[in-house]
Amino acid sequence: MSAVSDIPARAQVSAVPAVPPLSHTDPLGNPFLRTRFALPARPRTYLRRRRLVDHLDQAFKTPLTLLDGPAGAGKTLLAAEWASRQSPPVAWLSFDGGDHRPGLFWAYVLQALRACGAPPSDAVGAPVNASRVSHRLLSTLASELNERERPVLLVLDEYDRVADTKIAEQLEFVLHHAGRGLRLVLITRTEPLLPLHRYRAVGELTEIRSAELAFTPEEAAALLELHGVSVAIQAARNLVDRTRGWAAGLSLSALAARESSDPELYLKEFEADRSTVADFLLAEVLKRQTRETQDLLLRVSVLDRFCPDLANALTHRIDAEPLLAGLHRENAFVERLGHSWYQLHPLFREILRAHLRVRLPGLEPELHRRAARWLRRHGDLPETLAHSAAADDWDLAAGALVDDLAIGRLFTGPDSHDLAQLFSHMGPEARSPATDLVRAAHDLSHHDLDHGLASLRHAEEQLADDDRDLAAARLSCALLEALAARLTGCPPEVEKAAETAAGLRHEVPAHLLDKHPELTALLLTHVGSTLLWAGRFEDARAVLNTVAGTPGGPSTEAPREEAMGHLALLDYLNGWPGRAERKALAAVSEAERPGPPQPSGSVIGRLVLAAVAVDRNELDRAQALIDQTADDPFEARDPVTAAGRSLAAARLLMARGKMRAAVEAVAPAVPAAVTSPWAASQEALVTSAALLAEGLVDRATEALRAVSGEQPVCAVEAASIQLAARRTAAAFDLLDSIHAEERTGPAVTVRAALVRARAADAAGDTATARKLLTQALLDARRERLRRPFLDAGAWIRPHMATAPLHDLAAGWLTPAGPLTRERPGPPSPPAPLVVVELSAREHDVLERVARMMSTEEIAADLCLSVNTVKTHLKSVYRKLAVNRRGEAVRRARDLRML
Repeated sequence: MSAVSDIPARAQVSAVPAVPPLSHTDPLGNPFLRTRFALPARPRTYLRRRRLVDHLDQAFKTPLTLLDGPAGAGKTLLAAEWASRQSPPVAWLSFDGGDHRPGLFWAYVLQALRACGAPPSDAVGAPVNASRVSHRLLSTLASELNERERPVLLVLDEYDRVADTKIAEQLEFVLHHAGRGLRLVLITRTEPLLPLHRYRAVGELTEIRSAELAFTPEEAAALLELHGVSVAIQAARNLVDRTRGWAAGLSLSALAARESSDPELYLKEFEADRSTVADFLLAEVLKRQTRETQDLLLRVSVLDRFCPDLANALTHRIDAEPLLAGLHRENAFVERLGHSWYQLHPLFREILRAHLRVRLPGLEPELHRRAARWLRRHGDLPETLAHSAAADDWDLAAGALVDDLAIGRLFTGPDSHDLAQLFSHMGPEARSPATDLVRAAHDLSHHDLDHGLASLRHAEEQLADDDRDLAAARLSCALLEALAARLTGCPPEVEKAAETAAGLRHEVPAHLLDKHPELTALLLTHVGSTLLWAGRFEDARAVLNTVAGTPGGPSTEAPREEAMGHLALLDYLNGWPGRAERKALAAVSEAERPGPPQPSGSVIGRLVLAAVAVDRNELDRAQALIDQTADDPFEARDPVTAAGRSLAAARLLMARGKMRAAVEAVAPAVPAAVTSPWAASQEALVTSAALLAEGLVDRATEALRAVSGEQPVCAVEAASIQLAARRTAAAFDLLDSIHAEERTGPAVTVRAALVRARAADAAGDTATARKLLTQALLDARRERLRRPFLDAGAWIRPHMATAPLHDLAAGWLTPAGPLTRERPGPPSPPAPLVVVELSAREHDVLERVARMMSTEEIAADLCLSVNTVKTHLKSVYRKLAVNRRGEAVRRARDLRML
């Protein structure tokens, strides 16, 4: 409503309607106060809210109307604005803090009726005793009202000041017997002592309460405009959230913001305890309470929510329940949440907290500690942690986290970021097994192995000397041991941690394990990742499938996502790009749900998608996917993630002919206790391919010694390199060493067929070569595998130009269209499906040719001799199957080499 409170609003007397001369005195002989019968004037900044006015119009259809809300909710001005628009008779009567005994109450009611032009007859009479009123007077008044053709509208403002139960009974008697002749409107902060349930049950009660009186964001913006403050609707919405739409809070804030150089910033950041809002609430709410109630309000202000038992724990009393119920009933800014829980109005809580520090200095930390202990006993972990941290009691906070088996929440779940932030304030002086475990979790999550393991060992030493039942703490140790083993790539240690955890599960209460499924999911994820690193693919798959099948929920989302990313990598390494893509997409899509960023398998998922994109020759997409993982903090500290990035980046660089850069990219930068066979094989393959491209055949084949049939994808690529080096026997030995199991997919079978086809071609067995190429094309088409053919070499071109193979490749490997059979002249060389990679220097020369530089200019630019440049050019022409510079540039652009 307006910028001012109910009290100052009433002090302004409206000029209309005119009040006739009052010739009577009250039962005490004092003259009637004219201001109590006058409608309060609305200030210039009053905002008329049509929805509330329309609701108040229902007052003429029901005998009783109730405007019930806290101080400053705008009740009085709403009723006054509405009443001013009604036809007479409208009797207005305001109550103050004076004497409100029955005789005085009814004397003022009768005078209000006279003032509005509906005077009772002489038969009604007047009370002569301030303490009582005759039943005859009430009966006569009710009878006369009942006989009226036009009902009297009687508005009693601040009716909550009338506390005498006899008055409530008398008022209900008159209202009941007045029939349609009286419409009563009560403006109050508390529930009146009337049988509201009876009126409500028969539809004879109109109610406007706090929730409806609250301003909407649109209304708040309009009110601010009236105060000369123009803000965006979002700023108004934020202010409404903070004030709960409380009229006085909005108006007082607007008045202060008007004096600010940046009103919108002021409304966002103003300190409630240093504003006129504080003065209002302290005067209108806090100081009206008893000393005991004030003490209760100050102490519970440290809580976001509270129940009577929790309030008693903070006050060391036992009377919180009736006090809180009374405060809520009085609309004293104590809001009921249900099930005996309450909360303070946000602004009121801010002001009370500041007032607490002044009135009871130094007590706040102890109140937080008492609250934390009570909440810990009653199983509310988040609030326990918050209050323990506020009390700077980190032993209590860490102990609650570990005892609840919730240490996994530091790594996963919607509150993981908040928990990490909370414990980031823990100082080194906190020394207990629990605080050491929390430190270890923090350090290990940031790949600080030295400090993380030191804290973990210290915690384990203390737990070893403790005879208490500390299974939850020991199970937390096992989780952190598994994480450390994962980060160091050590399978024996991760399996030892898993075995320890399995034994401890029987010692931990089952309800805690059910409550925290993330602990088991995280543990198994660490186990699966370490086994994958070690090349134990089937063992890793079994463990990771268990994690991926964990029941859904926010707490296990990150482990499930990681498991899917790892399973995608397993499929890729086994030659199943389609399966890998589906799992990787599942991991990435789950990671993109709203919520704080977490270390997750979405990075591995994107890297697998990038590797698949390279196999399909979608190089720009592969680069974009790799770039999306560039800022991931987990990549630099996890062996599998680091190796996955190395694999994807190296394959992309190889596809672009950048062999030296690929060699630099392929080696994982993370040291590990155990060498990963697949990561080592990938490094050997890239190194060998680079050496072969430079013509160093012996060194290229020497680099392949580490590759075996245990890694099928690597073995078949190694065979291809051996064959290119004219070591046919070695190539077939590698192919024969691959275990012909179901786990090897199209990426293996296609490349293996191409190797054998090349060998057949070299032996002059064209039929076998084309038969193998046919099978390879059929297998590759389903997966859209293009790179194996593009990498095969020049031998494949004549075969692909034949009708059967051309038709199989058309549309996905080569441009669609019929094979031309016209021969008007000498046949030109077919456009190459593949390119033997250019060396780095050849690529440098070709780039300068594309810039129209002469041979001499290229030589000078690259610090080479002219003859050396000519040698590189001849090599480029040969590899691209062209004879001239212009043809070389065009062919290179067609192949996206430039």
